[in-house]
Order: sequence, then structure tokens, then C-alpha cells
Amino acid sequence: ERMESEHAMAEPIKIAFLGPAGTYSDEATHTFMDKLGFTDVEKIECVSFTEVFDNVERGRCDYGVVATENSLEGPVTACLDNFATHNNVTILAETVLDIHHSLVLHPDASIDEVTTIVSHPQGLGQCRRYIAEYLPGRNTSSASSTASGVRKVMEDKTLASIANKFAADLYGAKVYAESIEDHFGNQTSFALIARTGMPEVFPEMDRKTSILLSLQQDKQGSLLMILSEFAYANINLTKIQSRPTKQGLGDYMFFIDFEGSDQDVDVQTALNCLRLKLREVKVLGSYPII
Repeated sequence: ERMESEHAMAEPIKIAFLGPAGTYSDEATHTFMDKLGFTDVEKIECVSFTEVFDNVERGRCDYGVVATENSLEGPVTACLDNFATHNNVTILAETVLDIHHSLVLHPDASIDEVTTIVSHPQGLGQCRRYIAEYLPGRNTSSASSTASGVRKVMEDKTLASIANKFAADLYGAKVYAESIEDHFGNQTSFALIARTGMPEVFPEMDRKTSILLSLQQDKQGSLLMILSEFAYANINLTKIQSRPTKQGLGDYMFFIDFEGSDQDVDVQTALNCLRLKLREVKVLGSYPII
């Protein structure tokens, strides 16, 4: 029995993320690993947010890393919808990455050889001005991720990609130009998720809380009633986002972030009052930004 427990302790920590290797999600995974001091880690590449959530909820992975919001594009709706459909997943921490796009080439290629720029549509869209000024007339082609664009570049010297330096270094590509994005201040927040009941990370830090609210039925003043409970309790909301429940047109749920912990008395009071009036009040996590 002791041998079995020692073997279990020696197993690497498994972290699921949206692959392939070299994506911004992968970079965020490394950030969490560094800040938590994880060294023996097995990273599990997933093809969708749903796969990340499933791996965590079913215990196949200890943790997952998912993008929750981008400062230019707004909330990542595919991630929010997974929080609605997975009941045994909680947010343990959040980190924010500065998103810098680079123009990446095959290590032996010159810029004159490039005929096509291949990247994720967001990467292409966020570097339109650079492409128009420095690569006029070149074709653009969509890839499933910025990292897969770099993989294609490594096979074809006529391709360039827009990706992070992290992916270029990982695959051995050449960074031709850095910080080519049209808008500076581009940031994405990432959540570290785990099965409900997993021990907290950095319990001594200040925290924010994310909740999901579902209405009994849509009626006048529903949102005002929700906001009033937080106002009475003097709680500062930092985000409110509506999403369709997929149960019918006009049926919405609300995702709300606010400052403070779900263990605070004023927060518990507000949530208990909302539980009397709403179909569902689900705490997605009370966690620090690390």
C-alpha cells in the first residue's frame, strides 16, 4: 500500500490546455507553472475548450488553463458556455498575458520569398496595418491557431506567420519583426481551473469572485434587481456579461465578476438574497490574480 501511495505521489501534475504547443494558452500554462513552482508537469494538448473542461471534470487532468477574456475582442464566449455546462469545475487563479504578435519566417527564408501570411484569423486581424504597410499584396490564409501557422512556416519558405515569440522559439522559426500588432495594450486573461474541492492556491492573496446567474423567467427589472443586491452590499462589480442559455430565444444567463471573496459576509448575504429570487446562483470560483 505504501509503495502504491509513493508511486502516486511521484506522478507528474497533468495540465490541460488549448493546443497545439506554442499557443498563448501554452504560454499561460508555463506562467502558472512558474508561479506555482510546478516542475514535474505533463501538459495535455486539447483541441477545444470543452475537451479541457472534460479532462478536468472527469479527473483525467489535475488542472486546466483556459482563456476567459481579451481586451480587444471581449469575453471568450466558448469558455463561458463551458462554465455553464460543467458543474464540478472551479477557478483557482487568474493570470493576464500581454499579447505581442511577431512576424515569423522559416530560419533560412528571406522576406522577399514570402507570398502568403498564415495565422489564426485574430492574429491576422490584429496586424492589418503592418501587413498593409510592409507586406502589401501578399495573400493571407487562416490557420486553426497561431502555433499551427508557425508549424506550416517551418515546412515552406514562402510562408510567413503571425505568432508569439514563444511559438517561434519552440519550433525553431526566425522572428523577423516583433510587436507588429495594430493596438498596443492587447491583453488576455487566463483561468487556472480544477475540479471542485481542489485545494486553493495562494490562499493569503486578495481575491475576486466569478458567478453565473440564471433567471426564473425574463421580466421587467430583472437585471436591476440583481445589480441592486450588489449595490446594497457595497460590492464592486468588475464585469457583467449575458449569454443565451440555448433553451430558447431571449432566455439569458449572466456572468458577473466582482471584487472580494465568496467567504466575505456581505458577499454571502448578497448571494443568499439572489438565491431566493433566481433559478440558479453558481459560484465559478473565488480566486487571486497571480
